[in-house]
Amino acid sequence: QVQLVESGGGLVQAGGSLRLSCAASGLTFSTYAMAWFRQAPEKEREFVARINWNGGSTSYADSVKGRFTISRDNAKNTVYLQMNSLKPEDTAVYYCAAGYGLGSRYSADYAYWGQGTQVTVSS
Repeated sequence: QVQLVESGGGLVQAGGSLRLSCAASGLTFSTYAMAWFRQAPEKEREFVARINWNGGSTSYADSVKGRFTISRDNAKNTVYLQMNSLKPEDTAVYYCAAGYGLGSRYSADYAYWGQGTQVTVSS
């Protein structure tokens, strides 16, 4: 059974930082592309960042480029999202996802999802 478990969310002031983690089990982690998506209240789920199987390729949403960094540790079956210079508009539930190939910006390309972790940025 595949499980993706996010952690590291919380309440932070604008300008602060958080590091999200997503621990994977039940799959051959090193063969999957990984991604982070987020969903704010009353908004659709949106792409945040993706990383390919070995970390050699990453991409970001324009809204987080230069502030967020996605990385992975295949020895620990974990993907990370370092979030700096947080803004109130970053407030959302953040989800990690595992998919095939290089990964993409589209949620439909991801087969497995975590339950999410809440990030709240106060102004």
